[in-house]
Amino acid sequence: MAWIYIIIAALLEAAWTYCVKFFKLSDLKLLSWGNFYSLQGVIILVPITGYLILGLANAWFFSLAIKQIPTAIAFAAWTGASIILIKLADALFFHEPTSWPEIFFMLMIMAGIMGLKFFAV
Repeated sequence: MAWIYIIIAALLEAAWTYCVKFFKLSDLKLLSWGNFYSLQGVIILVPITGYLILGLANAWFFSLAIKQIPTAIAFAAWTGASIILIKLADALFFHEPTSWPEIFFMLMIMAGIMGLKFFAV
């Protein structure tokens, strides 16, 4: 079950990262009761709300995982899985270019995570 928590935490970490990317602290000054429920208000509030909720959920699932897996192994798997998910989102949703060396090293990260899961614990 701990490895499922790691995957969930990695998914939440990747989503949290994009909330950080789209959150602009200066936009909070534009928020008022008049536009709070409008599209402009939603565009301002979604990244900060996601930042808070996803960050807390990420920490909670990661804390559940490290109770069952050694911390260093859990952290390595969580970080690696997060990096892979972020790169996949960049390529699929934001159409950022991906090179063969990037693919090769992402596969090496995946192999390392699988090695930690099957051989280290």
